[in-house]
Amino acid sequence: MRRRFVTEEEDEINLTPMLDVVFIMLIFFIVTASFVKESGIDVDKPGPKQDDEIIDDSSKKITILVSINASDQIWIENRVVDPRTVRANIQRILAKHPDSSVLVQADRNSQNQTLVKVLDAANLAGVANVTVTSD
Repeated sequence: MRRRFVTEEEDEINLTPMLDVVFIMLIFFIVTASFVKESGIDVDKPGPKQDDEIIDDSSKKITILVSINASDQIWIENRVVDPRTVRANIQRILAKHPDSSVLVQADRNSQNQTLVKVLDAANLAGVANVTVTSD
């Protein structure tokens, strides 16, 4: 009588063929992606303005940025301004650009009293459009 000895087979799945297929697909996508041409049109962007053109700066409509930081300092045109001179500074800018609007950017930690002073100054300066935002 013949005895048969059964050895334990490995219960693991052989991943080598699957990895081969994945690497072949990866190579295929890398090669085909390099040949893809994006559709679109070339746009000629305008160059710098010519000196021959005379533009009246007073007709431009700009936004006057008034910033209030956490320590209640008021900034207009990248400089610190005294709260009593906010109206005069806004009027000075409005003299150059009459149809401009004001954007007040207040820090969350600034006091409401400072914000109200700036809004009142903008109103007294004659600004038609005042917008308030916070950081």
